[in-house]
Amino acid sequence: MTDEDVLDFAIVVYREDDHWEAEMLPVALTSDLRGLLQALRQQPSNAGTIGLVAVGDDFFVALRVFGERVSVFLSDITASWEWPLARQVLDFIDVPVPEEEELDSVLPAGDLSVFADLGLDEMELGALSGDRDLYPDEVLFSIAARLGFRDPFERAVDAIIG
Repeated sequence: MTDEDVLDFAIVVYREDDHWEAEMLPVALTSDLRGLLQALRQQPSNAGTIGLVAVGDDFFVALRVFGERVSVFLSDITASWEWPLARQVLDFIDVPVPEEEELDSVLPAGDLSVFADLGLDEMELGALSGDRDLYPDEVLFSIAARLGFRDPFERAVDAIIG
């Protein structure tokens, strides 16, 4: 992947009339957790909303908002050293930012069971997030496929990249 291929995106996914819908969100939300949560809360859905964010080839964030309940998953806590969104997620879930000397591997943080009720268990999400051969967007496509909304997700991503 070249620097030109690196893509930051934020997608909201929700159920409408018993089928999945996905829409792109402003790219500015890839560095603003508060704004991202606000955008997810504004999307009407009886089953809550899902937010999927890829930041370059570094990390992804998965969120679920259902009323006041918020679940957040960060694929790699070491991303907090360089990226505002990753740092904001760690602050939100009350996990301290690790010292650079403390970690030399990819470690997820947050709610590994964020999609368990939809069929993606903690072990599978952990394995996907730790796979160093996959870029964040590829992991999110895998998650979307596993949860049954790959086509709407792919259309939303295609709308971003043109």
